[in-house]
Amino acid sequence: MKFGDYRFNLQELAGATGDYGTLLPLAIGYIVVCGLDPTGFLVMMGIATIVTGLYFKLPMPIEPMKALAVFAIASRWEPSLIYASGIAMGIVWLFIGATGLMTWFARITPKSVVQGIQASLALLLAIEALKFIQDGWILAIVSMIIILAFRNNKYAPAAIILLIMGIVMMFFQGTLLYIGGPHLTLPHPVSFSVDQIWGSLVAVGFAQIPLTATNAVIATAILIKEYFPEKTVSEKKISLSIGFMNVTLPFFGGMPLCHGAGGLAGQYYFGARTGGANIMEGIIYIILGLFFAGSIVVLFKGFPGAIIGAMMIMVSVGLLKFAKDLKPQRSVLPLIITVLGSLLANMAVGFVAGMVSHYILDRIFPEKLDIKS
Repeated sequence: MKFGDYRFNLQELAGATGDYGTLLPLAIGYIVVCGLDPTGFLVMMGIATIVTGLYFKLPMPIEPMKALAVFAIASRWEPSLIYASGIAMGIVWLFIGATGLMTWFARITPKSVVQGIQASLALLLAIEALKFIQDGWILAIVSMIIILAFRNNKYAPAAIILLIMGIVMMFFQGTLLYIGGPHLTLPHPVSFSVDQIWGSLVAVGFAQIPLTATNAVIATAILIKEYFPEKTVSEKKISLSIGFMNVTLPFFGGMPLCHGAGGLAGQYYFGARTGGANIMEGIIYIILGLFFAGSIVVLFKGFPGAIIGAMMIMVSVGLLKFAKDLKPQRSVLPLIITVLGSLLANMAVGFVAGMVSHYILDRIFPEKLDIKS
């Protein structure tokens, strides 16, 4: 079924599941450890996902801000501090987008560093995937075979087969017995203080900015250009999108959100080609939040991790193909340094190290290198 720039079919629905490997662990942590209300969490995420699909008219993932989420979960932040951190990030990204800082930042970032970030993301996804599949190698291998055989099938896309397979396994394991019937719950306004907004920035917000800039903005814009060469989405537009959703959604229980190259790669790999994938995914989130909030942790934790891990492995392989064919050859060095810094520390460190190495080489060899066009 097609409506203008949007398609609604099994391939788009399959693509919508492509970034669940990133979402589920952090969602569980936010809800179980920090006590975030699952209704507000899911409904606000659903609204953001739908609006993003309508705005960009492309598959565009909505993901938790990872460094912030990991820090908040590890520190057992109270919900009000998480909501405040979302507002803080929204203000920051509205400023960065509106002032043109992101456009300038993207212009001076060389292609080798962007590809280094993409390669780092692919490797980090693969490492995370191994944690999911360590106790289910046979199921993971079977899942990968299904992905290779059915990924482009219009009538039985691989992700839909795996989703059904996972639900059937949950049924036979008895997990579904712990899921209660539908019960309507609505998001409610939340409160936080100005001190918490600033405190969250100092604690981890400033460290999140370069990660969001590289992965959620620059790498995502590059990936859109690779996947959809006929369409251009500027870094400014992506920055403002991140800003607007974070200055609104936390007031009703939303977590700090961003976009992401890994999520986009996952959606595209499993079949998403239009904003229809976002709209269908958003509707699923809203239904889960409104009617199954009390059972959401059971659903998320009960789904076979080996299936999610297999999906993440295949997405990481797809991402790695972009980290090749650099010219001139000396541009490979900044890519390698970016990857090493990202794996040994984090993507912010990798980005800075890659940028420094690129411009040192530019001084030593003053020929035109590979600034992104």
